[in-house]
Amino acid sequence: MRKLAMATAAAAFGAMLAAPAMAQDGPFAGGRVEALAGYDNVQDGGDGSSEGTSGFTYGGLVGYDFQRGNTVFGLEGELTDATTSTRTYNALAAGDRFSVEAGRDIYLGGRIGAVISPQAMVYAKGGYTNARVESRYTTGAAGATETIDKVNLDGFRVGAGLEYKLSPTSFIKGEYRYSHYGNVDNVDIDLDRHQLMAGIGIRF
Repeated sequence: MRKLAMATAAAAFGAMLAAPAMAQDGPFAGGRVEALAGYDNVQDGGDGSSEGTSGFTYGGLVGYDFQRGNTVFGLEGELTDATTSTRTYNALAAGDRFSVEAGRDIYLGGRIGAVISPQAMVYAKGGYTNARVESRYTTGAAGATETIDKVNLDGFRVGAGLEYKLSPTSFIKGEYRYSHYGNVDNVDIDLDRHQLMAGIGIRF
C-alpha cells in the first residue's frame, strides 16, 4: 500500500506540473503551511460497537495547491502526535500496568476542492497514513520492570473539510477524517480512527 500511495502521489504531481493551465491562477493556489489540532478517537473496527479511547491530536502540514477555475487540486504531507491512550491495571499480576499509546502519525495524500465563494472552498481528501503505537508493560513497585514495544501501522485516510480565507495569505479550516489500519505482520488488527481537526495556515 505504501508503494502504491507514493507512486500515485508522484504521478499526480508530475501531471500537475505538466499542465500549465493549472499554474497559480486563483486565490486558493500555491504553497501552504498549517498548524493543526483536534479530537482523536481510536477504536476496534470489528463490529462498530466499541467506543474506543479518545485524546487530543496536534501537528503540522505542508502542501501545494493548483487551481483551475473553481476546481483546486492539491498534494500534502502531515506529521501529528496524540495524547490518546488506554491503561489496564492488574492485567496479568497484582500491581502490574499495561498501557497503549498512540504516537506520531505520518500522512501523504492529495485533495480536490470546489471554490464556493471568493473566501471559501470545500474539499475531499485521501491518501496513505502510517501511525505508531507504543505499548508499555510495567511490573513491580515504582515500575521496577518495564517492557516497551513500538509498532508502525500502515493504513489509508479519507476526509472532507472547509477552508475559509481570512486574508489573501491566511486561512482557517475545519476537517473530519477517517483512517483505517489493517494487517501487521499478517495479523488483522482492524483499527478505525476518527478525527475532528481545526487548522490555521499561511499561503505563499
